Amino acid sequence: MSNTRPAEVRVAQAAGGDAKAPRTERGRRTLRKLLDAAAEEFGEKGFHEASVSSITRRAGVALGSFYTYFDSKDALFRALVADMSEKVRTSARSALHDGMGALEIERAALAAFLRFAAEHKEIYRIIDEAEFVDPTSYRQHYETIAARIADRLTAGARAGEFRDGLGELEAWALMGMNVFVGLRYVVWGGADMTADDVAAGVNRLLAEGVLRR
Repeated sequence: MSNTRPAEVRVAQAAGGDAKAPRTERGRRTLRKLLDAAAEEFGEKGFHEASVSSITRRAGVALGSFYTYFDSKDALFRALVADMSEKVRTSARSALHDGMGALEIERAALAAFLRFAAEHKEIYRIIDEAEFVDPTSYRQHYETIAARIADRLTAGARAGEFRDGLGELEAWALMGMNVFVGLRYVVWGGADMTADDVAAGVNRLLAEGVLRR
């Protein structure tokens, strides 16, 4: 069943007490502006150099309005990590459709993530900083993604396309590949490969392994 709650409400709920869920469309737009401005600010300056006043200026929001949604810069950062996780989920989900095979799903999900990361390169700095700014958010981000991958691997095994016994270990290994090919080919760049090229290469590794046959 699809989730019909507005994304900003889902993020506020995922962030626990760190973001106050808006009740109106105007409030959702304001929260969205703050999150987008925070992504730019934290992405450019890092957590410690970023300031609430600069974030509100970027967002075009009054400084006082900030505290309608967040109690502190730390709370905003935690909500932003939750927002990034939500965007990763929706970008991957939007690339999938009924009738896809298990390998095709992995290829499409990775290609969608790479395209998202190409447009939002700040996600790498923000998530990396979360390891030190808020380790709980950092861990939750990766645990959530790994759980989704594990679910896909299990579904692929049920469909007879993947071998039995795949689970958490394989999900974390696959996630590690996805994260680091994104770092190498999207964030660092310098290689003549599209997101689809990279995803196809990883998909081939999943399908064929590395042993000569």
